[in-house]
Formats: sequence, C-alpha cells, structure tokens
Amino acid sequence: MPAHDTGRAVRLICALLCVVFWLGACAGLGKDALQVSVAGLEPLQGEGMEVRFNVKLRIQNPNDAPVEFSGVSLQLDLNGQSFASGVSDQSGVVPRFGETVLVVPLTVPAFSAVRQAFALAGRAQAGSIPYEIRGRLAGGIGGGTRFVDHGKLSLPTGGLLGP
Repeated sequence: MPAHDTGRAVRLICALLCVVFWLGACAGLGKDALQVSVAGLEPLQGEGMEVRFNVKLRIQNPNDAPVEFSGVSLQLDLNGQSFASGVSDQSGVVPRFGETVLVVPLTVPAFSAVRQAFALAGRAQAGSIPYEIRGRLAGGIGGGTRFVDHGKLSLPTGGLLGP
C-alpha cells in the first residue's frame, strides 16, 4: 500500500471516530439528571472504631431511555467535610420514567466521626447539618452516570448533645 493511501486511511478513520464521539455527545445533551434521594438508613456491624451503615437510595430516571449500571460508588459529606464512602458491585437498570432503590454500605472512619462530633459540640445551635451525597452508577459507553443530592439533616434540639 502506498504511503499516501495509508495517510488517507488514517485520516478517514480519525474523521469517523470524531463523528461517532460527536453524535454520542449530542445524544447525551437532552438527558435530564437522575433524581436521587435517601430512602433509609440501617446500621451494620463495624470493624474496630469505624461506623458502618447501609444507605438506601431511591433513584428516579426522568428520561425516555433506561439507565443500565454495573456498580455504584457513593461519597457522603457533612458540613462540607468528607464523612463516609462506599461501593457496591450491584448491577441493574433504572427503567425509563421509572425508579429503583439501591442499598450501598457506607463506612465512616473513626477520625471522621470524631471530627464531626467535635464540630457539632462546638456549634451554638445544632438544628441542622448540611449534607451532600455524590455518586456514580458505573457502566455504559461514557463510563457511567453521576448524581448529586444535597440538603440539611435535622437533629433533635434537646438531649442529643447535652442539656
């Protein structure tokens, strides 16, 4: 094969790849973000001084296409500080215009728990704590679908941190 034919073939392959990636990017532009909310918490047995619990996530898909996943990762921040993280190798599908509940085990390292306890004790009014959950459903051509949920956790006003 002559050198000019090889160069032409390489340029043609690069152009086709660019078109494929461009079409894939355009297809993802019209998608709405997944809606994620915490549906529940269940304590788990920890190791040493760490705290473990299952978090139940309700994931809603407001799109016309199902979202397939083959794993999930999750990060929980409290007061703007990293608090807990977890992963699960669950796989499944969030149906089009549907929802599913995932259970992900989270681990709170001992130092994170102590840091948050001191932060709460130092606050004059411990009425609510800002939180943020960031995660990713793994799978698909783009590597997965990311999601975020945030809000405030309401704490009891008496008895938890003292009189």
